[in-house]
Amino acid sequence: MSASVCVRLCVLLFALLLGGCEPRDTTALDQQLYIWQRQWTPAHGDALSRTRADFSTLRVLALQAFPGAGWSRARIDAPLLKADGRPLIAVIRLDGQLKSLDQAEVSAQILQLLADWQAQGLTPVGVEIDHDAGSARLPAYAGFLTQLRGVLPASLKLSITALPSWLGSRELPALLATVDSSVLQVHAVSDPRHGLFDPQQARQWAERWAKVSDKPFYLALPAYGVALLPSDGGAPVIESEVPVPGLGQRRELMADPVQLAKLARELRGDRPPHLAGLIWFRLPLQGDRRAWSVETLGAVARGDELISRWQLTFSEKDGLFDIRLGNTGNLDSPLPEQVSLAVEGCQASDALAGYGVQQRPGQLLFTRRSEGRLQAGSARALGWARCSRIDQGASHVRP
Repeated sequence: MSASVCVRLCVLLFALLLGGCEPRDTTALDQQLYIWQRQWTPAHGDALSRTRADFSTLRVLALQAFPGAGWSRARIDAPLLKADGRPLIAVIRLDGQLKSLDQAEVSAQILQLLADWQAQGLTPVGVEIDHDAGSARLPAYAGFLTQLRGVLPASLKLSITALPSWLGSRELPALLATVDSSVLQVHAVSDPRHGLFDPQQARQWAERWAKVSDKPFYLALPAYGVALLPSDGGAPVIESEVPVPGLGQRRELMADPVQLAKLARELRGDRPPHLAGLIWFRLPLQGDRRAWSVETLGAVARGDELISRWQLTFSEKDGLFDIRLGNTGNLDSPLPEQVSLAVEGCQASDALAGYGVQQRPGQLLFTRRSEGRLQAGSARALGWARCSRIDQGASHVRP
């Protein structure tokens, strides 16, 4: 065999091997946001403006139905959403405890909502149905969605929130065939005592979901925390945005930004087929202590390196120093364990909530006494001291 023939055969074999490989999807993962507050406040304006650059689409809780309580609408700020200008998807929450879905009533409620939004200048691009149906009810749910699609405007995309538990059902492909896309919720789907989120499990669910249907799907990921309160029944009571009165110790759970950033990075590099993007729950508002900060959420979405950077600041008047601790990085972080200040001539000192202070020769040592978190871009008072001098350069923060 001549050298030229051998080369041609090698080239042909290489081309055949390439042709047999499924091309990798190199488009960027879309990043979207859920807005889940039922009562909008002025803080929404700032949060929307600060997330506009990183998140393409807003999925807005619009309408809910619960057993006994009936229907309720979220009190959105329509002018604010209109001014924001991003595509909107109206989310309709139909509680999983509803005995059945009244097709006519649900359709009428959704159509009236869409008409009211239209009258306020809002034109959603889609509707997402959030219904935690048991696997045995998936055939009925598929029939419900088929009829709902028939009454919705043809311009609207129909999607559903989906549960990993449905992966064991033979009815899942037929269900997904009724919608344009699905949102696989991979957080808060297991016993909360085991945590909010398992990144390895989430990745496995995504890989399995990609094999069920060729319809686009998204992953709903957590950017929030909850507290678990003890109850007489054994199962913990979950406290999220709204405080729950109760006795006993709260156990705080927070989705780990570092874990989520690693998963997002892996998904960008090795994306399951048909994965269209990530949807983060939820839009962080100023003062929402159980949500990531805007800085951390944006950094995770962009794939930035996550850093917590501590900064001590002092304001002095007549020998009285107010001491503040700031997080100037982009990562929400637990309060540092200790803060050591190099001082001279201290007569008195005190620590504020969450810390205690010890005075030693040439040193004030602030020690954390209770768990807490300082969001990126924020600061808090650490304490005060009456001293002749504090050497900022010789002071240290120990995480």
